[in-house]
Amino acid sequence: MSPAPSRTGDARGRTRASALVRGPLPLLGPAFVAAIAYVDPGNFATNITAGSTYGYLLVWVLLVSNAMAMLIQYLSAKASIATGLNLPELCRAHFSRRVSRGLWAQAEVVAIATDLAEVLGGALALQLLFGLPLLAGGVITALVAFALLALPTRGHRPFETVITGLLAVILLGFCYSLVGGGIDPGAFAAGSVPRFDGTDSVLLATGMLGATVMPHVVYLHGALTQGRYVRDTDAQRLAVLRSQRVDVVVAMTLAGLVNLAMLVIAAQVLRGGETVDTIEGAHAGLDATLGPVAALFFALALLASGFAASSVGTYSGQVVMQGFLQRRIPLLVRRLVTLLPALIVLAVGVDPTRALVLSQVVLSFGIPFALVPLVLLTRRRDVMGALVNYRSTTAVATAVAVVIIALNVLLIVLTIRG
Repeated sequence: MSPAPSRTGDARGRTRASALVRGPLPLLGPAFVAAIAYVDPGNFATNITAGSTYGYLLVWVLLVSNAMAMLIQYLSAKASIATGLNLPELCRAHFSRRVSRGLWAQAEVVAIATDLAEVLGGALALQLLFGLPLLAGGVITALVAFALLALPTRGHRPFETVITGLLAVILLGFCYSLVGGGIDPGAFAAGSVPRFDGTDSVLLATGMLGATVMPHVVYLHGALTQGRYVRDTDAQRLAVLRSQRVDVVVAMTLAGLVNLAMLVIAAQVLRGGETVDTIEGAHAGLDATLGPVAALFFALALLASGFAASSVGTYSGQVVMQGFLQRRIPLLVRRLVTLLPALIVLAVGVDPTRALVLSQVVLSFGIPFALVPLVLLTRRRDVMGALVNYRSTTAVATAVAVVIIALNVLLIVLTIRG
């Protein structure tokens, strides 16, 4: 006969379980780590280029993308809460070995594109702030991001706190410029109506989508919720799910506001003269129109974005490899592998802003490979149990996947014809 549980253990279990029901605030955090990837340097490049070139035309892309991001990140957290496994682990458990390896291979390509954007962004920020060569700035960005990865060894909270703090730096930086530059409510409302203006606008819209719905954090979000909350019963799992719903909505709303601020500032302040299609040009334009303080805050926001998003990207790469292949490699080795393409781009002198935009297009092509398995798995009662999707949720998630895939196909056709 097994010994009876102690009253102390029972009391502790009841206290932890009831904490899940009393309020969501103690459980906030995972979505804020995911949110930093939604405001990475790729967003700077795509949103600024979109705003300075087309004004408010593509506001609707950010609104739609942010709504998609909320749903997708919520489903990723939900799958982990229901099963105790993150998305790569679920794919390995329920799909064939060939499919799992194929998903892993494309996820690694996405990881390289992600690191490219983040290292380039950090390098640009250091050049704007201190005049450092891009290659030296890229190396520094990689080293700082690697140092941030030591924080999770001390528990989840230190890493989440630092990443959330960097998200606040980005938000405050753009709020300052937004107040100085103002906003045109009529143009903003008109930009909320879906439409394009030629092939280049489709390319930018796809890049903005890739920069807003980040496939690597779809894989990561479930891992961030693993092993940290009491969820032994359906009631406890539902309580955790409610808290994570709040987490996702708050964090993704903040990320969405940052993205909208980027586009609005570019449309309001940087449009009208020579087209601004580089981050350096945006920095100079803010300096000329709003003053050196706005330019400084812009560069600091870009630096915070590069540092934080790069560490989150490397963290997600570990989750992907361990989940799909049940293998781990040292973080330093992974960092070097994903860093190499970024350093090559910096060394050969490729236009960094153009490289940032194209990297976001690559990310957009990776979204279906994360989203389709997520939808297929969360609709299955044998996988999700009591947390299985409602039919309406599955229908909306399926529609999101179809829209994203259709946009990517349209981009391919227009690019070939052009």
